[in-house]
Amino acid sequence: MAADKAHAVVIRAVPFGETSAVVTLFTREFGKLRALAKGAWRPKSAFDGALDLLSACQVLVLRKSSGGLDLLTEAFLQRRFRVARSLSAVHGGMYVAELLDALTADADPHPELFDVASRTLERLSSHDGPDVAVWPWVVRFELAVLRAAGQAPALSRCAECRITLPASDRVAFGMLDGGALCADCRRGRRAVVSVSADAIATLRSLARRVDDGHPPIAEGLAGELRAVMNTYIAHVLGRRPRLAPRLVPTKLASVSGAQPRNDS
Repeated sequence: MAADKAHAVVIRAVPFGETSAVVTLFTREFGKLRALAKGAWRPKSAFDGALDLLSACQVLVLRKSSGGLDLLTEAFLQRRFRVARSLSAVHGGMYVAELLDALTADADPHPELFDVASRTLERLSSHDGPDVAVWPWVVRFELAVLRAAGQAPALSRCAECRITLPASDRVAFGMLDGGALCADCRRGRRAVVSVSADAIATLRSLARRVDDGHPPIAEGLAGELRAVMNTYIAHVLGRRPRLAPRLVPTKLASVSGAQPRNDS
């Protein structure tokens, strides 16, 4: 059986026996794969440190046709995730891995999502500046993975009736309804928060598929965006992401308007 070649990022690695590992890879060609890497932790293995968490690598994998773990035969390191001085960037990278594992199905390729994830990890790995520069990349990735999962929030039209939302200082955002709501559809809804027009505009900008960069988000607005995205993704998953408590902009508690207003 010929091994398949794929570009991958390592989103999980669990020891198996003394020297082997079960790794979860998100690949461009085949989507999410779970594979056994025999002898992964031996000093001179065929993997040569390529299976560290968040590493980008090229792999050779023997794919099973009837369930069970695939078999990883080789891995070549292309880029290791560098832990610099920004703890927020490290938490952001781990969060990318968590969402890729939670919101994608096995063997369901999403090349566009792979490209966004790989670019996000590259940016976070090289980040050595203020935390406010981290949040645009984290939110952009969240919106991309939600789009791939068919759970992207409605931002320009009402999630219920689909009319274009009129200009307003505050927008009703239904966590259970899938995004922004018009005034008529908002009535009687539960789990609705009031989000600033600036926050909605920023989400619309970051949701664009073109990776054209984004200026740093002010801390007050970053806090509001994190509150919205943390809550929305928790509703989609049915649980709060493990890394969510770590994704809180500094000085959030002292920033006025950092939390969306609960209208439920």
